[in-house]
Amino acid sequence: MRVISLNANGIRSAARKNLFDWLPKQKADVLCLQETKAQPEDLTDPVFKPEGWHVAYNSALRKGYSGVAIYSRRKPDAVLTTLGNEEFDAEGRYLEMRFGDLSVVSLYLPSGSSGPERQASKDRFLEFFLPKLREWKGNGREYIICGDWNIAHRNIDLKNWRSNQKNSGFLPHEREWLDLLFGAVGWVDGYRTLYPEQEGEAYTWWSNRGQAWANNVGWRIDYQIITPGLQGRLKKGGVYKAERFSDHAPLTLDYDL
Repeated sequence: MRVISLNANGIRSAARKNLFDWLPKQKADVLCLQETKAQPEDLTDPVFKPEGWHVAYNSALRKGYSGVAIYSRRKPDAVLTTLGNEEFDAEGRYLEMRFGDLSVVSLYLPSGSSGPERQASKDRFLEFFLPKLREWKGNGREYIICGDWNIAHRNIDLKNWRSNQKNSGFLPHEREWLDLLFGAVGWVDGYRTLYPEQEGEAYTWWSNRGQAWANNVGWRIDYQIITPGLQGRLKKGGVYKAERFSDHAPLTLDYDL
């Protein structure tokens, strides 16, 4: 089973950059998108519901903001769109497809980089979401949570880690949250399981400022976070950089499922 995750930074923009020409060549079973930035009325073009795919969107109430999507070759048994938190459900940050006892989730965490108000929202999400992750891990289902988590976990997960220790996305309490998630709570970082010490090739996002892309001054903030029962099912993975569909790159993991 091949699962791809991508923050599209606007699905219509990504489509113009040939995302949906690229997709059929990937032999993917599931594509999870984040930051679609589109309302249902913006997605009537057939390109957004390609033949052979079961497609679900969860858009933010605010136009041109946030939003997630999942494309699946297999018809899901159920589609879920709410976490049970009014603030974050209104922002279209979560979408889940269920296939038997497997759940695939497209998740878009808030970014705190635009200022204290947004960082506070991000911190509220982290506080709210950790108990949800504890609950999911104990409910008997297997999960693949694809998404832009907006946190780089370790020093090897971003180029300029020394100068970013006081910046959103690499704040000590954010990294400690991931420590807890991958430690005591028991979830698994799929990519790092396969490539525990890889640096530059693991980056998934580059700032549009300066020459970040050209110089590979990147961050690894996109993850496929999985339940422990899937850890032994991981086969291989990679970050696709030959073409650019947004300021993020597609993250692909293959599972023996």
